[in-house]
Amino acid sequence: MEILLEPFQFEFFRNGTIAAVLVGALCGLIGVYIVLRGMSYIGHGLSHAIFGGAVVSYLMAWNFYLGAGLWGFIAAILINQTVRRTKINADAAIGVITTASFATGVALISRYRHFNRNFDAALFGNILGVSQSDVWVVAGVTLMIAAIIFFMYKQLLFTTFQAEVAEVYGVKTQWVDTLFALILAAALIASMQILGVTLIAAALIIPAITARLLTDSFSRMNLLSTMIGALTGLFGMYLSYTIDIASGASIVLLQAATFGVVLLMMSIQKQVSRRLVNIHV
Repeated sequence: MEILLEPFQFEFFRNGTIAAVLVGALCGLIGVYIVLRGMSYIGHGLSHAIFGGAVVSYLMAWNFYLGAGLWGFIAAILINQTVRRTKINADAAIGVITTASFATGVALISRYRHFNRNFDAALFGNILGVSQSDVWVVAGVTLMIAAIIFFMYKQLLFTTFQAEVAEVYGVKTQWVDTLFALILAAALIASMQILGVTLIAAALIIPAITARLLTDSFSRMNLLSTMIGALTGLFGMYLSYTIDIASGASIVLLQAATFGVVLLMMSIQKQVSRRLVNIHV
């Protein structure tokens, strides 16, 4: 028991673990809607777009969360509007808008070379640098998004599966999409320091597709994905501390390993079921 509690004597580990669990749960919850909407690429794209906003915020001396969040929200809106108003597919719109935003950040870094190493943390995560105030920000964003999804559950569900039918029944799908874009941008900002822009997409997608393998129920998928995200955040921190690797990478690798185990179990279960059917036949 003492061995398990040993890392918690360090404040950086306590802050990092709380943040990792909250971010894992948050990404797992939002990831369900992203996966079922067929928008897996948007998490990867928007995280890169927000990096551009983070650089601009630094240069303009704006608040990081406000500047980068607003930038990510605008990028998400541009993607939605481009898809709605043109014949361009979502993946193409995401590719153009988000890579242009990321390139803006890279260009500014190369032009103004007085940046410090904080942008390495933005790219790859720096969970050891998570402060108490950062934990409160992550907790606040998590609670806000959970409350929005709770009260907008039916509208989000309807829009996710039957957007055209939802409009017929009076659901303002464009407003729902805009709200979801704001939710996603807020979640990415909260997750950036923990996972970095290079790993956020994996944390959004892997728990959701793992849960999808385990159930066909939407409500259970939400619950399972959130639990997988939270638990891999917790045990990923322990793994990071034990073998001394980057915490963001250890969390994502643990999620990937969980997915691999579940996939193997489902494959074995299908083979056993087929053999039993053949025996009865």
